[in-house]
Amino acid sequence: MTFDVPPMCQSGNFQAKLAMRINSSFPFKSLTLIVEQTVLPHRNKYVDTLDCELIGNNGIAQGRGISYYQYDFNITQLKLHQGDSLHIKVRHDMKREILPGISNVGITLIRK
Repeated sequence: MTFDVPPMCQSGNFQAKLAMRINSSFPFKSLTLIVEQTVLPHRNKYVDTLDCELIGNNGIAQGRGISYYQYDFNITQLKLHQGDSLHIKVRHDMKREILPGISNVGITLIRK
């Protein structure tokens, strides 16, 4: 899955967050995600591995919600300059190729 962030209007430090929603058909307690962020036009690449604990040892979802559970995970904080854009690629590192129960994945950039 990829996300393209348009060029920045202003320079600054930005915290990237990955947001995800799952439902009860998700078959695992945790999920490993690899997030690659490429800052353009210089092509600086930052890679993060997120170990996302979604279901506790007691079988209860750790996220917010009732039938869909919302999770937020911090990604690398980036210093971006005016005119920089981002290409973000998210993939999982699980044995199964298709993972049921993931309904939404999104990226948020927050100015620090």
